[in-house]
Amino acid sequence: MPHFYTAPRVTVLARPVFTQPEHLPVNWIGDSTDGEKLAEFAGRLCYMSQKNPASRTTAEYLENIKKQGHGSVFEHANYSLLLEGVSRSLTHELVRHRAGFAYSQLSQRYVDESDAAFVIPPAIIGDDALVDAWKQQIESAQATYIALVDKLMARYQWVDDKVHRRKMAREAARGVLPNSTETKIVVTGNVRAWRTMLELRSAEGAEFEIRRMALAVLRVLQKEAPAFFNDFEVYTAADRAESARIAYHKI
Repeated sequence: MPHFYTAPRVTVLARPVFTQPEHLPVNWIGDSTDGEKLAEFAGRLCYMSQKNPASRTTAEYLENIKKQGHGSVFEHANYSLLLEGVSRSLTHELVRHRAGFAYSQLSQRYVDESDAAFVIPPAIIGDDALVDAWKQQIESAQATYIALVDKLMARYQWVDDKVHRRKMAREAARGVLPNSTETKIVVTGNVRAWRTMLELRSAEGAEFEIRRMALAVLRVLQKEAPAFFNDFEVYTAADRAESARIAYHKI
C-alpha cells in the first residue's frame, strides 16, 4: 500500500553566514540573524551609515527598507529548503517562479516509483467517500506502472547496460502516474524572491495545495528570519482555508 501525504514537510538546508569586515564595523542594535545582518550591512554600505545614526535595531532598519520598497538588498540573503510531501502538480506551478530561485527535483526517469507516495488533494480531505475513490485510482495507476516497468524491462532485454534499460522502462511507464505523485525538491531562493512567491501562492486565489505549501514555508522562514517576513498575516479565508496577506507589496 502506498503512503499518502496530507501535509508538506519543510526542512531548512542552508542559511546565510555573515562575516563582518573589520574595517567597516556596523553599530548593531538588537538581536538578528546572519541573513538579516547581511541585508542591513548591504543597505548601510550604500550610504556609509555603519554608525547607525538613527539608532535603529536591525528589525527596525529592515522594516524601513520594506516601507521604502528598496528590496534589492534582500537579494543577498539566500535560504535553501527541502520540500517533501508535495505533488508533481504543485512543483509544475512552483518552478514557474524563476527569478531568484534554483531548483533540483527528484527524477522519475532514474528513481523507481514502485513504492512512490502520493499527496491527497486538500479539497477532498475530510470526505471519506471521495478519498476512498481517489485512492482506488491511485493504487490502480501504481499497479499499472509496476507491471509496465516489468514488461518493458523484458522487452528491452537486448540492451546490455541494465541501468540504461531501467531508465528506458521507467521513463515510459511514468506516463501512467498521476499528478498527485509525491516528489521531493530542493529550492534555493533569495529573500526578495521568497517574499514574492509567498505573496502570490499564499493568497486566497492560489490553488489549495500550493497555498498550503506556501503557508508551511512562510512559518519556517518567519522563525528563521522574522524581520524579513513579519509583515505577512495568516488568516482564515472565505473558502475556510488558511491564507496570508502581506503589508508591503512586492518590494
